[in-house]
Amino acid sequence: MPVAEPAAEPSPTGTTPSFPIRAAVVGTGGIVTGSHLPALRELGGRVRLVAAVDTDPARLAAFRDLAGEEVNGYGSLDEMLAAERPALVLLGTPPALHAEQARAALRAGAWVLCEKPLCLSLAEYDAIAAAENEAGGPYASVVFQHRYGSGAVHARELLRSGELGRPLVAHCQTTWYRDRAYYAVPWRGRWATEGGGPTMGHGIHQMDLLLHLLGDWTEVRAMAGRLVHDVESEDVSTALVRFADGTMATVVNSVLSPDEVSRIRIDCADATVELTHLYGHSNDDWAYTPAVHRRDDARRTAHWRTPSAVVPSSHAAQLDGFLDAMEKGVRPPGSGAEARRTLEFLAALYKSAFTGRPVHAGEIGPDDPYYHAMHGNHPDWAPKEQ
Repeated sequence: MPVAEPAAEPSPTGTTPSFPIRAAVVGTGGIVTGSHLPALRELGGRVRLVAAVDTDPARLAAFRDLAGEEVNGYGSLDEMLAAERPALVLLGTPPALHAEQARAALRAGAWVLCEKPLCLSLAEYDAIAAAENEAGGPYASVVFQHRYGSGAVHARELLRSGELGRPLVAHCQTTWYRDRAYYAVPWRGRWATEGGGPTMGHGIHQMDLLLHLLGDWTEVRAMAGRLVHDVESEDVSTALVRFADGTMATVVNSVLSPDEVSRIRIDCADATVELTHLYGHSNDDWAYTPAVHRRDDARRTAHWRTPSAVVPSSHAAQLDGFLDAMEKGVRPPGSGAEARRTLEFLAALYKSAFTGRPVHAGEIGPDDPYYHAMHGNHPDWAPKEQ
């Protein structure tokens, strides 16, 4: 079964949804048909898809044919929520719609699992959090499937236990390629609809995994540029990062790289752990290289390389852990302060890149323009009035 982080103890006042969970998807495009629907099918004994929402009747009809006759179709979220009262809503719509749709689902009593980014600003995130019920749910969580799977769980356990020694230096790389046709989709490359460029829309997965592995960050120094694409947001960003334990890291996000790769490398006192993949990973994508003074310790290094389970990262792996949380009435992994930390990191990266100065954790509050939009109304980066 998919591997997930341990959840907190349930709240005594929380309510427990009945199983199998009645679920609905909002948006029926490629991410829902290609990732969410297979995950729902894989976990069919625990969750049942009862409804789908899409404003495009033809696309909705095609999805219902693919999903099965028992899935009811709706043209609006509000109509579906009133008619179906699902316990779980999966959001696969364009990013600009996420915040209001998540809040609407939460107000209707549904737990929410939303594609990244959950929202476009810290202000929107805090508004979503205000709509949650801290006494046992519902809660909203963002899809960060790279945290899941046995390889990521194993690496985090080794790092947190100290078995690899103190983390010292890290690298986080999302170097992908997107052509002009990709940005011909109207909502891409625009602050109001996508929230940012490869920092927000692509590298967010690897950066979230880096924070998941290393913990709290304290300082960011960054740069961003529009080197190729005629877009509002960036097409490349880089950053230097300091973590609370002193670890120092480099981050690169690009949609300009013909040789595409996603990579995380963490050099610790006793070993280097490295993950190299593209859109998903399994145990074989993780490598452990012992330091010279550890290379004779075969028993220890063999343990590093052999997780007890074989579970690839996937939407199904995250959904399984999410359903565990629903069953217990506890906050799911990848939500709350943990997910906010990642979004705050992105806001800090943008602020540092656009202002040319370091940004520290906790400094972006409601009085800061970068709290309300990732471009911070910077004259060189904010959308131009039409």
